[in-house]
Amino acid sequence: MQNLCAHYRLPSGSGFDLDRISPRDQGPFNDSEEGERFVEGAIEEIQHLQYKLFIENKQSLLIVLQAPDAAGKDGAIRHVLGKMNPLGCRAYSFKVPSSLETSHDFLWRIHSLAPASGMVSIFNRSHYEDVLAARVENLVPESIWRRRYDHINAFESLLMDRGTRILKFYLHISPEEQLKRFGERLADPEKHWKLNIGDYTSRSKWGMYRNAYHDAFERCSPETAPWFVIPADRKWHRNAAIAGILLQTLRDMEPQLPASSVDPEEIRKYYELAQAELDGPK
Repeated sequence: MQNLCAHYRLPSGSGFDLDRISPRDQGPFNDSEEGERFVEGAIEEIQHLQYKLFIENKQSLLIVLQAPDAAGKDGAIRHVLGKMNPLGCRAYSFKVPSSLETSHDFLWRIHSLAPASGMVSIFNRSHYEDVLAARVENLVPESIWRRRYDHINAFESLLMDRGTRILKFYLHISPEEQLKRFGERLADPEKHWKLNIGDYTSRSKWGMYRNAYHDAFERCSPETAPWFVIPADRKWHRNAAIAGILLQTLRDMEPQLPASSVDPEEIRKYYELAQAELDGPK
């Protein structure tokens, strides 16, 4: 499999256009069967590497998921990211800020959930909402949200200085596929809890959100914390691409199990003595 990080990574600065990236692109995968087999194998190694990351207790990983509604953030967590051991992995969903949260700076609620050493944090939406929804929905003046790009870069730089690797995924879905999935929710009573009038009214602002994403990508995609655009019309492809990038990143982090602080041969003596006591006289 080719370098998936390089395949989906956005270049730093300007010079890209989401409209030139097909939401139905399959990347290096030929079909769903190949993609699903890849995910199955990748998850097994991801689990092993995450175990080592947790035990090593020196590095950490932050995974950011941003997307239009119905693009599959929950699905990516359920089928790929959520397969990691919950002892060392936490997922957080950022809704409308509470009154307590709005009484602090916009990064206050984010920073407290950043991963500690050895941990993985998954953000379902994130601090980027404060230059996306806050901008498009006119929640704050432009003079405020424009300064937030620099604050976000400084915040992510601080996390990286502390040993946190950052993966930022944008799930790239077409408006046609989004509407199809809205229809599936409407037809399935078990998915009615997901229904939201705002999902439909925000479709009229598709272009405004697209512009906001372009600016966020241009201003906040340094070499050390790039964005990855994941074509998401095909759910199996979304999962395969994310699994591949996560696996490659964990490999690059090279977490190591710590050396034993005791002599295994010394412990073996106690083990053999205990075993002999259990066995009793023959």
